[in-house]
Amino acid sequence: MLLLAVVMAWGAEAEAQVAVLLCRRHWRLLDCNWCCRWGELDLVLAKPQRLLLVEVKARRRWGLDHGGLLACGPRKRCRLARALRCWLAAHPSYAFHSIEAHLALVDGEGQVRWFPLEHLG
Repeated sequence: MLLLAVVMAWGAEAEAQVAVLLCRRHWRLLDCNWCCRWGELDLVLAKPQRLLLVEVKARRRWGLDHGGLLACGPRKRCRLARALRCWLAAHPSYAFHSIEAHLALVDGEGQVRWFPLEHLG
């Protein structure tokens, strides 16, 4: 149980780190850990006419799933796309924004690596 709490805290810390990084780059945080029946969106941010969805994965070290890269496979991307459609239905003012989706991998040293997630927007 304690291990689960530590892992969850590390994940929340990584999400906060990525959110702060993007806010410093002039993105506006709209939602964090937004949930619907299809899944959860870690971070939803906006700039004028642009929407950014970020899935954050935190790994202490590069392991079997290549530091979290394999944790966002086709099934996960499908769930993210459904959750994004649900989010857009709840926030129709963003429906015509261009949409970008990225996977942010945060390692044990706090380094963030970015990977585009295709076919979500």
